[in-house]
Amino acid sequence: MTDAYAALRTGVGAYALAVDVVAVSGPDATAYLQGQLSQDVAPLGVGCSAPSLLLEPDGKLTALVRVTRTGDDAYVLDTDAGYGSLVAARLKRFQLRTKVSVEPLDWTCVALRGAAVRVPAARTETPFELAIDWNGTHGVDLLGPRAEEVEEAVPREAVWCGAAAWEALRIEAGIPKMGAELDSRTIAAEAGLVERTVSFTKGCYTGQELIARLDARGSRVARRLRGVVAEDAGPDDAGLLVGASLWTPGGGKVVGRCTSASWCPGLEKVGALAYLHRSVDDTVALVWARDEDAPAEERRPAQARPLPLVA
Repeated sequence: MTDAYAALRTGVGAYALAVDVVAVSGPDATAYLQGQLSQDVAPLGVGCSAPSLLLEPDGKLTALVRVTRTGDDAYVLDTDAGYGSLVAARLKRFQLRTKVSVEPLDWTCVALRGAAVRVPAARTETPFELAIDWNGTHGVDLLGPRAEEVEEAVPREAVWCGAAAWEALRIEAGIPKMGAELDSRTIAAEAGLVERTVSFTKGCYTGQELIARLDARGSRVARRLRGVVAEDAGPDDAGLLVGASLWTPGGGKVVGRCTSASWCPGLEKVGALAYLHRSVDDTVALVWARDEDAPAEERRPAQARPLPLVA
């Protein structure tokens, strides 16, 4: 894992990223997506992309997606694997008589990360080369319909990485994932997604009311996604933190819960992502345990940290 992690940080690391892809096309595609996505898609040029939220009418999350313009009246939306069918079903729900088609695609994505990754200008043909810059992780995602074509675009010097190195990078950066940090109960402000994914200058879209109301109130939500470092945990303990409860030392009430964890070479400790109550300061001492009913003497030390854990 050490060499793979180093490549993802300082060289060129390649990872086969599991995504689901949905095509949205037709004469009304742009207008339709403007009314369904939180992002302003109209200014996107062909080959350009932007992260966006796809929301339910009550403002809760359907999926975190990336929208890429593939033609004048054509787009693809990609999201974490396993959530493409939800995206397609949600988009079709409000189609009515709109001249737009929504279809799943069997596309491939390879993520390139590292300081040596070349970020090109927008590419108008597949594989699309989509620039990534999120909490200190830099690179490009290669996205296209033919696996061999995508893999041919991977630089020869790239080091292919496994899931452990990729997960360490994701957690250190504080990037939320569908099924872990994000689900149908998530409010975008809790996960720190609003600034990246929401346009406040475009027209109305489904789910806008909750986003706008919280923004007007200073985005005060009950919990927020934060980093946690397990002070005495080793590599084999990372799995124990997933789903673990968190308390302040001596506290009787749970103040948070871990959603993902990994041994993080950039910390030389186990790092985790967790939703913590807004009353918990950025760097407060914590304790954790797998069992919410664990007595105080069985709880282990941890530390709350702001994200990213490693810049």
